[in-house]
Amino acid sequence: MKKLINRPIDVVREMLEGIVALAPGLALLDTENVVVRADLPAVAERPVALISGGGAGHEPAHAGYVGPGMLTAAVTGEVFTSPSVDAVLAAIRASAGPAGALLIVKNYTGDRLNFGLAGELAAIEGIPTEVVVVADDVALSGLVPPERRRGIAGTVLVHKIAGAAATGGKSLKEVAAIARSAASRLGTMGVALGSCIVPAAGKAGFTLGEDEIELGLGIHGEKGVERTKLLPADAITDRIVDQIAKDMKLVAGTKVALLVNGLGATPPMELAIVAGCALASLRSRGLAIERAWSGNFLTALEMPGCSISLLDLRPGDVELLDAATSASAWPRGGEIAQAPHIVRVPKTPENEAPLGDAGRFDPSELRRIGLAVCNALEEAEAHLTELDSKAGDGDLGASMLRGAEAIRALPDRAWINPANALVAIGNALRRAIAGSSGPFYAIALTRAGRHLGENNRFSPEDFRAAFAIGIAAISEIGSAKPGDRTMLDALDPALRALEATDGNVPAIEAWKRAAMAAADGARRTADMVPRLGRASYLGERALGTEDGGAAAVAIWMAALATSL
Repeated sequence: MKKLINRPIDVVREMLEGIVALAPGLALLDTENVVVRADLPAVAERPVALISGGGAGHEPAHAGYVGPGMLTAAVTGEVFTSPSVDAVLAAIRASAGPAGALLIVKNYTGDRLNFGLAGELAAIEGIPTEVVVVADDVALSGLVPPERRRGIAGTVLVHKIAGAAATGGKSLKEVAAIARSAASRLGTMGVALGSCIVPAAGKAGFTLGEDEIELGLGIHGEKGVERTKLLPADAITDRIVDQIAKDMKLVAGTKVALLVNGLGATPPMELAIVAGCALASLRSRGLAIERAWSGNFLTALEMPGCSISLLDLRPGDVELLDAATSASAWPRGGEIAQAPHIVRVPKTPENEAPLGDAGRFDPSELRRIGLAVCNALEEAEAHLTELDSKAGDGDLGASMLRGAEAIRALPDRAWINPANALVAIGNALRRAIAGSSGPFYAIALTRAGRHLGENNRFSPEDFRAAFAIGIAAISEIGSAKPGDRTMLDALDPALRALEATDGNVPAIEAWKRAAMAAADGARRTADMVPRLGRASYLGERALGTEDGGAAAVAIWMAALATSL
């Protein structure tokens, strides 16, 4: 287990101390793990208090929703463990007044018992209480009665709606009725790509194969209701949306709010993809999405995966969802576009390259050579990805693949002569490859092509000079030199091999020797300590692995030489 903690037994308290230290509007009870608003009015003047909570490990829930417009207090138990009756009672005493307290409870036995008993004890003391239980997990449809379903991420929407109602001055019974209504119109289902590690346990609750996922999981690191093969995001999302829509009996025209919730280890990139898929899936069913959010709302420690929640909206719900709150974990906005707003990229000028004359060159032959390079780069994608993953960011294989696809897509006019072909390829790679590879290849090919096109001459000496000009351009813009463990460590030996070849040697043989020198140079990079690029951050840890950029040069040079 690798976690940024001190002692597992101190995790919850130290976490809450950190949360409160960062939020002037919050306070922490001295002897209980309860976060309360620090700006509460005098007891007699307090509106209905909203109190929720549960085990730790669900951050930003529940303390992240404490603030004007949402919760008045949040009670936190040990990781994935219900808080005690005394902790809940302390929260009620610290935050409620004569208007009473609404306890919002997720449907787990421990939470129902402890919050329920604390509410009864508070009532005996003269603090009226109501309990609202959220049971939004539709994955258990058909397995257990509705009243036994788990409460999961949709609970956050109930917090928001009830919090806005309480802030608006409604009575305890009114706020409770609004919260129960929202909870009854809520459905959630999740998917996990892996497990999580409870600090006290020190190991994962379950294991999944590389191509397995768990559908219909809860929020405590447990397994789902079904283990299946990994599917594309749109297929997983559509299946979840379909299950929720069927369970809730949503028909075309129904207005809904959407919550895409990360389980702790899913990056915003993937949550945004799921959100886009969910919007499309909902619209395909004729449902009207009035509000939507994506992010981490109620997690399960570092579990990879997400859940999707739908709220069947009624009049007044949107206004309550839109009501202001300063709770730190509630996102602003929620409005969505009816469709992604896509605008056209400004048109690229038709003739970026010096077209020149076809002369003695056969465009189909030039294209054949270009496609041979494409084939080699496509076949090497996995190899280049592996090399770059060991000493870089792992994107080189994909970048070279995009570059090959861009070259394949060049029109026939691009291949009218070598000068035009080099400039056209450079422009294509500039658009297709981000990072550093794209600009390096673009400037090298463009300068080499322009040199050839200046006098429309294509002798072996001209090609050799163009090659040298391209290499010099890479060194100039990248500030690299041979020995720095970059693509230059394959390019420079190739150039020296060309320059050392006797003029009587056929050009094809000269380029074969250059390709062999490039391959040898790439191999030698495994013994070099990197001085530039991301690999330089690894220092000597990069030793033993060829530089990916140099390996890519060796691959396309070999393809070029054998296709001449």
